[in-house]
Amino acid sequence: MEKTPIMINGLPGNVARTMAQSAITDSRFNVIPFSLTGQEIEDTTTVIESLVFELVKPDIRDKKIQQIKTRFPSFITIDYTHPSAVNSNALFYTQNQIPFVMGTTGGDREQLEQVVKKASTPAVIAPNMAKQIVGFQAMMAYAASTFPGLFKGYTLAVAESHQKGKADTSGTAKAMVGYFNTLGVDFDTKDIQMVRDPDVQEKEWHIPKEHLAGHGWHTYTLTATDGSALFEFKHNINGREIYVNGTFDAVLFLKEKLTEPDTPRKLYTMIDVLNRK
Repeated sequence: MEKTPIMINGLPGNVARTMAQSAITDSRFNVIPFSLTGQEIEDTTTVIESLVFELVKPDIRDKKIQQIKTRFPSFITIDYTHPSAVNSNALFYTQNQIPFVMGTTGGDREQLEQVVKKASTPAVIAPNMAKQIVGFQAMMAYAASTFPGLFKGYTLAVAESHQKGKADTSGTAKAMVGYFNTLGVDFDTKDIQMVRDPDVQEKEWHIPKEHLAGHGWHTYTLTATDGSALFEFKHNINGREIYVNGTFDAVLFLKEKLTEPDTPRKLYTMIDVLNRK
């Protein structure tokens, strides 16, 4: 089987590193030895599994991408950079006709979608790349559309915990709040409890110490006004492997879409990936 060339952006960040470590040893992919990174990163290279990656900063990427595309005419990009770079990166990808999978959360998501819809380059964009969590979200979306107002009058508490380095509130938690709003609950995303303190995570949440540097725990609690009923939903993920598998599936899905002639649609989600035949 012909390998799919991929460029993993966000090195030397932890999620991008995990992606690279898995992709390098995956027979389905050919990993390009370049990675877009932040201007503040001091290193010019990073080594993963004996592969030396050249780190490309924003001030040189316009010139460098032309050299990269000359050497690798066709590839798909995986973006796990920083929330502050989401929109500028998406614009960069579309301007340079680079198909991409956006795993980075944050940024202006409406603007992100509009950029892709107006471009000629397809992309998979989702606040969470874990297929099982995406499936759970799909169930919640179905419930919200089928039983609107079901939890009217209930109060909602949302708490999410991620590693200390995650800068923004969980995109998954924000999406879930939208479903609960449709189900009749009055709750604002700004009221999501965002936990980033390792001491609190270990002692109060009882998150395994070995996963403090990489985890995603979420709890959604619905309580009736009179206290007579309580519903609680959880999804607790340790490590990052679950996101790797989903991201790679998104890449292969995008590869298929690139081979389909005259496909007007350009913006895809992980729901589309799950429905892939």
